[in-house]
Amino acid sequence: MSIIVNGKTINLDEEGFLVNLEDWNEDVAEHLAINEGLEISTEHSLLIHKAREFYLEKQNTPSTREVIHMIAGNLGQDPIVDRRSIDKYLYQLFPHGPDKQLAKLAGLPKPLPSDTEA
Repeated sequence: MSIIVNGKTINLDEEGFLVNLEDWNEDVAEHLAINEGLEISTEHSLLIHKAREFYLEKQNTPSTREVIHMIAGNLGQDPIVDRRSIDKYLYQLFPHGPDKQLAKLAGLPKPLPSDTEA
């Protein structure tokens, strides 16, 4: 499976994740979002870039729990207390699962099942 972005063929796996992480850029993210039925907003973009920073630092795709902590930290909230509202917010942005959709749009590897548990 592949997509063509700005004249370049971008290879995807059978679930639509990038085969080569170095192929990612914002135009690729836009095409991936369209495939997911999403339009990238400022909020999406912020989380995509935070997820990429997390991956570059830890060499691991962030789990839903880690994304919740990132958001809570940015908002100055307690991730334990505000987990439900943050989780609801994430599902509004990424209705097919925030962990997988965020990783896909950020050009990161598919999270492992144990990574998706919150």
